[in-house]
Amino acid sequence: MNTSQAPRRESDRPRMCFVVGPIGDRYAPHGTPEREAYEHHLGVFEQVIAPACEKYDITAVRADGIAHAGDINEQICRHVIDSDLVIADVSGGNPNVMYELGLRHIIGKPTIHIGEAGQLPFDIASIRTIRYQRARSHLAGARREIESALEVGIRDGFELLTPARVVRALETSDGQLPSQQNPGPEDEDDENLPGLLDDFVAIEDGLEAMAAQLGAITKTIETIGTLTEQSNVEITDLTQANAPASARLAAVIRYAELLSAPAGEMNTIAAAFAEQMATMDSGMRAALGLIEVTPPSERDAGTNEFLDQLIALDESAQTGLSQIGSLGTSAEDLVRLSRHLRKPVRDISAAVKQMTSAVVCMGEWAGKARDLHGTTE
Repeated sequence: MNTSQAPRRESDRPRMCFVVGPIGDRYAPHGTPEREAYEHHLGVFEQVIAPACEKYDITAVRADGIAHAGDINEQICRHVIDSDLVIADVSGGNPNVMYELGLRHIIGKPTIHIGEAGQLPFDIASIRTIRYQRARSHLAGARREIESALEVGIRDGFELLTPARVVRALETSDGQLPSQQNPGPEDEDDENLPGLLDDFVAIEDGLEAMAAQLGAITKTIETIGTLTEQSNVEITDLTQANAPASARLAAVIRYAELLSAPAGEMNTIAAAFAEQMATMDSGMRAALGLIEVTPPSERDAGTNEFLDQLIALDESAQTGLSQIGSLGTSAEDLVRLSRHLRKPVRDISAAVKQMTSAVVCMGEWAGKARDLHGTTE
């Protein structure tokens, strides 16, 4: 089969497998990390992936095996979208690999994840991944696992990974995406099938929910700040008046009781924010990827508005993270005053951890949005 052109599905049985993964630099000097990465991943391709595919008459090709002249980024995107099967080596969470994988997920076509043990990215840890180690015996085991996955998939049908509900682009019988095809009678009858705009609305609704959650977190921070200031004044007054320790403890207990509700609320909201982030992450990355592969002249008027919304939300989140981070540091000092403060302080600390992780992810969205925003102007 000619691998120089992006393949098209001829039947339900996969014939072409595009391999997504780190490649390294074959021209880098020996002993450098880039050359070692090239040698390692080439070995995984030649010893694990290609033989497993060959057993079922499937042709495997990597990006550096595309011989056809042209824009390599466009060729890779087309192979990711059009290939019957994609095997993705997610070792180390390589940004290019994760981006290409995001594109594949929104297509909803067969995808198999593999990855080096100990090098799997956290954000896709819930997806079944065939793990390997560099020892020859482990590579052989990984090859057999891929063969088993292919056998089951060919026989029973491949179990689709959970692509993002938003920005779904399910392949039709002629290989086109819904946004590319002309509606026929069957499509007109299917009133429940969401289109691309419906999916973007779903993303926007999610972003609005996250913005509301950030606003609620800001209010709880303000409430906790006010309560803390009042408590500090009361305890300072008691100390200056040489009040007994029991009186100061009573003041701390009152403070802990008042702090309990907003601290618990903050933790609950932060958990919902983090959950919303995790739910939207793969879809958001896919949406940004879809925008990137769409020529600027073909992007609709709402694209910049969407990107602006992402950037603004990230700025709000960064501000909220700074505030909640300072609050977390103060909370750790408070716990030394009395055991009664431990529960609200635990809630505050948990909220800080959840927000920190979520905001890092949001920053990645916004960074991509800023890059794309420049290409639309």
